[in-house]
Amino acid sequence: MNLLLLLFDRFTLLLTAVVVLATFLPAQGAFAVFFDWLTHGGIALLFFLHGARLSRRAIIDGAMHWRLHLLVFVCTFAMFPVLGLALGPVLRPLLGDGLWLGMLYLCLLPGTVQSAIAFTSIARGNIPAAVCAASASSLVGIVLTPLLAGLVLGSTQGHRTRMTCTS
Repeated sequence: MNLLLLLFDRFTLLLTAVVVLATFLPAQGAFAVFFDWLTHGGIALLFFLHGARLSRRAIIDGAMHWRLHLLVFVCTFAMFPVLGLALGPVLRPLLGDGLWLGMLYLCLLPGTVQSAIAFTSIARGNIPAAVCAASASSLVGIVLTPLLAGLVLGSTQGHRTRMTCTS
């Protein structure tokens, strides 16, 4: 019974309705620009509200939680890419080459700070440490993700799908 309440609560139903509506009636033109600004404002507000609640000491303590940071980095930049490659023989025939490469690319990306805050809050975990770990992972990911993508995606493409330029 609890699973049904979780699946069909008001938030889940509204979220599903918005996704379906956006699928059939995507925002276009000035409306799309407005929602782009609204999205960025909402994310900035989320970070501000969570950051304003944290004391400087809590942030410093979270930043010093090296074992958590090491685990996040190993999972993000080693375990998930290896898992994506390992699932290739199963997923590639099911999804096709293009979609599988997209899934593999997702395995190379760090998680979002927003999801780290949400999941850690739900689990009643150490939010300052989660914010620091996810932020550090995102910052390192700016450099490491393109390097990993070049290494992993380049090795999976082979010579048959390379694009050539003609002028």
